[in-house]
Amino acid sequence: MNEDSIRQLLKHVKEGNVNVDEALNVLKDLPFEDIGYAKIDHHRQIRNGYPEVIYCEGKTPEQVRGIVERMLKKDTCILATRADKDKYDAIKDLCENIKYYNEARIIVVNQKDIKKSEHKILVVTGGTSDIPVAEEAAITAETFGNTVERLYDVGVAGIHRLLSNVEKLHEARVIIAVAGMEGALASVVGGLVDKPVIAVPTSIGYGASLNGIAALLAMLNSCASGIGVVNIDNGFGAGYLASTINRL
Repeated sequence: MNEDSIRQLLKHVKEGNVNVDEALNVLKDLPFEDIGYAKIDHHRQIRNGYPEVIYCEGKTPEQVRGIVERMLKKDTCILATRADKDKYDAIKDLCENIKYYNEARIIVVNQKDIKKSEHKILVVTGGTSDIPVAEEAAITAETFGNTVERLYDVGVAGIHRLLSNVEKLHEARVIIAVAGMEGALASVVGGLVDKPVIAVPTSIGYGASLNGIAALLAMLNSCASGIGVVNIDNGFGAGYLASTINRL
């Protein structure tokens, strides 16, 4: 239930179309609903503009199903991240409007028909191996109502691939740069554009990349201005932040 829905409910109470007991029944699970193994934050969309997102890793299929069932009662668009096929199989009968994005490991349930933002988010990767993290960012941003364009495998080992797409960089309002190895892509992109760049280090790379720590430190130490860095492999965080910037 979003802020507009609550306002409508209170208006109906005031006009006498809904009695107080009925209104209390609708509102009783706000701001959160305690189901034992989880406390579902139904109020988050009112505070933050986006509903609570289910992080599936570490949860059982039964727990994910229980959370989705409760959230669907509030007619919420549900984003479930780091979800495998078992989690999808556990909930796919709960709603006709459900889609599993295998590469991004994201389930979108009860997607709302919302107008896409005119401003574009561009997701760029250093290599093909970075695409799963990039897709997590892209699907997150698209679910939250953004127009997203992808530009994959344009890393610094073949810098001409990126430079031949500079026009796409300039057309975007926010850029998400996803890279492993030494993580140099974010610095290069940041030096070419006048817009926010969200850098996502990935755990892709050989031994000395230290599962993404080398890329993380390189991005944090970038000499290009206007770059923000999220955690290793945190495509969701990048997509969420880009969406927040894009709607300002």
